[in-house]
Amino acid sequence: MPLPEHRKSKSGKHKLKSGFLEKLVARLDRVVPGDVQQVVTRLIREKGFLEKVFEALHEGVIILDPNGVIGFVNRAACQFFGLDVERALGAEISSQIRGLDWDSLGKPGRTISRDLEVFYPENRFLNFYLAPIDDAEDAGEPLGFVMLVRDLTVTRAEAEETLESERLNALTLLAAGVAHEIGNPLNSLDIHLQLLGRKLRKLPPGDRKPLEENLSTAREEIRRLDMILKQFLHAVRPTTPHRERTDLHAVLHETLKLLEPELAARKISVRLDLAESMPPVTVDPGQFQQAFYNVIRNASQAVSGEGGSITLRTRVTDFEYVISIEDNGTGISPEHMGAIFEPYRTTKSSGSGLGLLIVRRIIREHGGEIEIESRENEGTRVLIHLPRLERAVRLLGPPESDPVIDL
Repeated sequence: MPLPEHRKSKSGKHKLKSGFLEKLVARLDRVVPGDVQQVVTRLIREKGFLEKVFEALHEGVIILDPNGVIGFVNRAACQFFGLDVERALGAEISSQIRGLDWDSLGKPGRTISRDLEVFYPENRFLNFYLAPIDDAEDAGEPLGFVMLVRDLTVTRAEAEETLESERLNALTLLAAGVAHEIGNPLNSLDIHLQLLGRKLRKLPPGDRKPLEENLSTAREEIRRLDMILKQFLHAVRPTTPHRERTDLHAVLHETLKLLEPELAARKISVRLDLAESMPPVTVDPGQFQQAFYNVIRNASQAVSGEGGSITLRTRVTDFEYVISIEDNGTGISPEHMGAIFEPYRTTKSSGSGLGLLIVRRIIREHGGEIEIESRENEGTRVLIHLPRLERAVRLLGPPESDPVIDL
C-alpha cells in the first residue's frame, strides 16, 4: 500500500513531502519484481557517481530538504563555512551557518543569489545561489533545494586592485595638470626673485640686509613647494626600479643617519635587532631608502618625546626577507586602518597622505607586500616582506653508515 505523502509533526505542521526514493518505494508494487534489483543497483551507482562529481568541484554544494535540513554537503562547502560533515548532515542550515534565516530563504518557486562575508574559519567573501528542486508530479511544493556557493575573495581583491589602479591613473592625469599649472608660476617667481636680488646689491648695506633676508625666505619657500610637487609626481607616476645587489642593513643605517637629528631632538631611542647574516637583495636602493625613510619618520611622529622608541628588526628565511619597523606610539584606530593606503587620507595636520601610498607602490614593484599591525595607545608595527629570488641550497650530509640490503 502506498505510503502517505504528508505526515503530521508534533507541532501540528506538515512535514516535508517524501523524497524521490520514498516515492519510488511507495510505487514498488507497480514495478515488475525482476526489475526492482536493477533499479536499486542503478540508483546506488548513480548516487556514488554524483557524490564524486560534487566532491571534485571547487564550488560548495549543499542539498537541502524543504525545511532547510542538510541532506548532503561537499568538501568545498565544509571548508568555506567550517562545517563538520557528521554534525551538519540532518541539521538545519540556520544552525550551521550564521546569518542565514531559512524562513526567509526557503520559499517555493523563488531563486536567490546573495553575497555574504564569513569570518570563520577564514575571512572570505562568498556568493550563494539557492534554487528549488522541482517535483515533476507536484508543482506546488519542491522536493528540496540546492545551494551552490562560490568563493569571491580573489575576485573581490582583483576588483579592488583594478579600482586602485584606475584611481592612480586618474591621479597621474591630475598630477600632470598640477605640475604644469604650478611649475610654470614657480619658475617665473624664481626668475623675478633673481632680478630683485641683483637690484638689491646696488642698495646701501644698511638697507639691503633686511630685504635680502626676506628674499632668502621667499626662495626657500619656492624650493619647498618644488620639492612637494616632485614628491606628489613621484607618488602617482609609475616608475621602473633600477635593481642592483643591495645590502638592506646598509640602506637602513644610511636612512637613520638622515633622520638622526630629528630623532635626537625629540629624544626618541632607536633599537636595532638585525639578522646576523643578511644576503644581498636585488632591489632599487634609492627607492628602498625612500620607503624606509617614510615608514621610520611616520613612526617617529607617532611617538611622544619622553619614552618614545622605535625598534628595527630584520630576518631572512629560505623564501623571504622580513623588515619590521615597530614603535610604541599612539597607534592607528580601526576606522583609519581601513583607509590607510588611500591618497590624501591622513591624521596629520600637515601631512599629504601620500607617504604609505609611495611605500606600498615601491614594495609591490619589487614583488613584495607590506603588512601593518596596530593597536590604539600601544603602537604600530610595519612588516615589509620581500621574496627571496636566490634561495639557499641545503646539502644533505653523508649517511651515518653504509646502507645494507638484505637479500
